[in-house]
Amino acid sequence: MLKKLLLIIVLLNAVTGMAQECPDLLSPVDGASNVPVNTTITWESVDGIPGYRVRLGTSPGGADIAEQSVGSATSYTPPLGLPENTQIYVTIILDFLFQGGSDIVCASQSFTTEDVTVAPNCTTFRNPLNGATDVSVFTNFTWFYAPTATGYFLTLGTFPGGSDILPQTDIGNSLSYNPPGQLPENQLIYASVVPYNENGSASGCTEISFTTGELAPLPGCTNLTNPVNGAVNVPLTPLLEWTAVPGAVGYRLTVGTTPTNANVLDNAAFFTNSTFVLNFEPNRTFFITIVPFNAAGDAIGCTQESFSTLLGCGPYLDLATGEFVSLNPEINFPDTVSFCENLAPFTVTTEDVADGFRWYQIDPYGNETLLSENSSVDLTSNGTYRYEAYNFVSQSGNLIECPTSKEFEVVSSETAIIDNLLATEEVTTWRVTVETSGIGDYEYAIDNRDGPYQDSNVFSGVTPGNHTFYVRDKNGCGIAEEAFSQDLTVEGFPKFFTPNGDTFNDYWQFIQPKNTDAIVFQSIRIFDRYGKFLKEISQDSEGWDGNIAGRPLPSGDYWFKAVDVTNREIYGHFSLKR
Repeated sequence: MLKKLLLIIVLLNAVTGMAQECPDLLSPVDGASNVPVNTTITWESVDGIPGYRVRLGTSPGGADIAEQSVGSATSYTPPLGLPENTQIYVTIILDFLFQGGSDIVCASQSFTTEDVTVAPNCTTFRNPLNGATDVSVFTNFTWFYAPTATGYFLTLGTFPGGSDILPQTDIGNSLSYNPPGQLPENQLIYASVVPYNENGSASGCTEISFTTGELAPLPGCTNLTNPVNGAVNVPLTPLLEWTAVPGAVGYRLTVGTTPTNANVLDNAAFFTNSTFVLNFEPNRTFFITIVPFNAAGDAIGCTQESFSTLLGCGPYLDLATGEFVSLNPEINFPDTVSFCENLAPFTVTTEDVADGFRWYQIDPYGNETLLSENSSVDLTSNGTYRYEAYNFVSQSGNLIECPTSKEFEVVSSETAIIDNLLATEEVTTWRVTVETSGIGDYEYAIDNRDGPYQDSNVFSGVTPGNHTFYVRDKNGCGIAEEAFSQDLTVEGFPKFFTPNGDTFNDYWQFIQPKNTDAIVFQSIRIFDRYGKFLKEISQDSEGWDGNIAGRPLPSGDYWFKAVDVTNREIYGHFSLKR
């Protein structure tokens, strides 16, 4: 299934003339100052971009310092450093050329380098190495960049400190030197390289020595024949082939994902002009350098080539439609899934369209346990889970998976239990607090099962009379209800009593009102003003004497709850006076 991404609207804006969103510099940031001259430039990654090119210059869009393709890498280190005390303009180019498209040139960003005030340190040779033997008489001298250096002096001689082969020569700001002729055969040779800048030359640099071999012609360079330089849609396990070179006994291959690294093959020697390389990454550009060699040494000046593997799951830029395409399935799954404990196990089923599915439970340590490989899964406990949908895609004879996944949380709920309806008398109405227990996420309503519901469990302004309160689990696990009756005009319960032993009003008890039908109570319960249960009295008892366990309670307001034989509840309060 192909998924078209809206990202193309952004990426093709430069082509269509619309505003273009491009990556920002991460280091150095735009406008930075006093930046080291040997800094590495990094920028944000842009999804779906097959490659980047970087221009460095002293003017917006300029490339007078460097211009380099870096493949899918999002960093670049100038091999010769940067000029000091200079405003450097960085231009990032979204490189679609090898896909048959057009480059998208982003607006330049800039920073200013430091003012270098000291001479550089020494450096070391890359080739030849100190103590090497049988070095080709046609060898090319190379060395590492010395930070802050703006040039190098090279000296070659047949004795320590000698300069009879090459007097001290200013090579300029270069990291290599190819002697115009051949070096002496079978000769111990001494070499030194000294970095310099405007502040002076490095001091105390040591020279190396090596021994040349017999005179023999060096092999020439070669080039890729499969895939050809610049090829796209290269299989993930390609057969690399190159032109055989007369006189070469082998070939050294360096392959990396940027022009300057060797993270796939690092100068690996092959003795035929082809080799398989297993499992290249999809949707990346690879840079390859092939150097033939023989007894005389390595070929000199061989150039770097590149190819791109645009296989895999994408996203790819479809130049025919101008849209990004992904082979991963599109999924629509919530962040949280809830189930009712009384209905466990709870079955979750996805409606996403894909070739296959997997469900995993994740423990607190991040370990995953596979639960199901179907479109549904049974869940029995709370926790963290991962849902994965995938498509099978056939590419170059291989069947690959293109997955999309999402972590989600599982929580459980249950129908609420209404423990109490706590009523507080206001002026002419009541304030009722619905006290519940349970593990659900609850909401509350009064007099209508269908709501409206509120998150608060407190209702103010409840009029006297009969009411029903509803508690609904937000996850659909049920609705609890409780009837409530409070009539401010009810008679029969005294408003006060005075338990002082004078035989008048010494007990608090319900008194049957005259000229009304008889009211029969199942229970009459008494509470203090904090809602703490104190005493239950029966309707046919003498009543409450104001004591608990023989201890007189203090004067103050007390509450009661009476339940009649029809389960009607009556709430009220009274005063104890001493």
